[in-house]
Amino acid sequence: MEKQMFKVLSPIEKRGGGKFWMRMGSAYRNKDNSINVYLDAIPKGAEWTFQLRELDEEDLRKRDSRSSSTPAARPQDEVPF
Repeated sequence: MEKQMFKVLSPIEKRGGGKFWMRMGSAYRNKDNSINVYLDAIPKGAEWTFQLRELDEEDLRKRDSRSSSTPAARPQDEVPF
């Protein structure tokens, strides 16, 4: 069974009025159906309203293309200078 993943979004006020949904982090469903939420940011002056949306095919493609383009990590004992 593939791990169910979510994006964590929060409504942000625009300067000229209105709102947009900004991604604040990720969330994952556990085997016991609970959900772990990992926030990368907390919006300033937020309403503290967050929404979980399941990752769609486009999100997964973007994630996969980023991970394949990152350079390989150096071995731990290699000195970087």
